[in-house]
Amino acid sequence: MLKPVFITLLSDYTQDSEYMESLWSDIAKQHSKKNRYYHNLSHLENLYRHLIEVKNEIKDWDMVLFALFYHDYIYNVYKQDNEEQSAKKAKKILNTLKIEKKRITTCFDTIIATQGHKIAKSKDINYFTDADLSILGSDWKTYERYYKNVRKEYKHYPDFMYHKGRIKVLHHFKDMPAIFKTNYFYNKFEIQAKKNLQQEIDLLSM
Repeated sequence: MLKPVFITLLSDYTQDSEYMESLWSDIAKQHSKKNRYYHNLSHLENLYRHLIEVKNEIKDWDMVLFALFYHDYIYNVYKQDNEEQSAKKAKKILNTLKIEKKRITTCFDTIIATQGHKIAKSKDINYFTDADLSILGSDWKTYERYYKNVRKEYKHYPDFMYHKGRIKVLHHFKDMPAIFKTNYFYNKFEIQAKKNLQQEIDLLSM
């Protein structure tokens, strides 16, 4: 599903078909690593499905798409700078294409915003970070599958360490005045997201 989207996106900025194929292969390889149970191609597909619904509201669709493909390019559970490293990777790739520096900065900033998912001045960034968090407002069965897959990604950590860190993350989102910054995502997911987060906190606190 995603490959044609990526190739079409690239075709406006390069005519080198071999290069386009190599960039896609690299993304597919990164997101298919055996330690990725949630942060994989399925996550990107889910993000795309939600973003396409608000495409008409987004100012620079292409930079949002590039952010989608590269925002989890680097994913190492032992590191704290995954978003920054992923943003740097996107910047490096976009600099090889015919893209203005200002737009590259937009993509970079969008990826960096996934670090804390705070409200931004840019509407595009708010739509992107909302879509990235959409899993939080899914039905409980889907949410349960999500948090179990995240736990698998942190399987090297013992429960007492993981639970403490995970509860802190869950509270970060639950205690926000609003998890979702845009009306579209807020109306669709906010209530269920708060319920899901509380339910996972309760389970981890048992």
